[in-house]
Amino acid sequence: MAIKVFIVDDHYMVIEGIRSMLIQEKSVEWMGHAMNADSCLAFLQNQQPDVILMDINLPDRSGVELCSEVLALYPSIRILGLSTFNQLSFIEKMIESGASGYLLKNATRDEITEAIEGVVRGEKYFSSDVSNLLEIKTQTYPSITRREKEVLGLIAEGLTNPQIAEKIFVSVTTVDTHRKNLIMKLEAKNTADLVRLAFKYELLK
Repeated sequence: MAIKVFIVDDHYMVIEGIRSMLIQEKSVEWMGHAMNADSCLAFLQNQQPDVILMDINLPDRSGVELCSEVLALYPSIRILGLSTFNQLSFIEKMIESGASGYLLKNATRDEITEAIEGVVRGEKYFSSDVSNLLEIKTQTYPSITRREKEVLGLIAEGLTNPQIAEKIFVSVTTVDTHRKNLIMKLEAKNTADLVRLAFKYELLK
């Protein structure tokens, strides 16, 4: 049985490009498209696809919000995030909202088909570029404690060790130990470098 596919994107050229690729695939049944979140929800009231290709940037709300909303109403639908952005924060937010995968808009027909077929089988699917990003993050993401993260945030705000100690009710020596541990864990050269790396690793949001 063909997999029913629907796309939500506010760029008609993207919709038409993906439709023209998938229309040739016997395993896929094209159900149509919506160009914003409200149109998507209106469509789903009458019929549900197996897979939705969902842009994360929509005119009336974010794809992240829409993803959560759709899955709360129709938990059997599989959603693939669709974007030109390959930034980790976008990818992670989409995954946290329940998406089964993430495709970049430059994906090939084979990649899109593989993703659709994979998520229907219950698998997760990510474009190769996205997989590489996730792999790099897994390899390099430093592990810090909750208290270290709190101290890191205050360091980023420009507070001195005595000011941080007073704020979180610990000794200056304890704060200094946390600072040294953070510099060691993030392999920072100094405090300025520590803050730069904290943002790079998305430890401060």
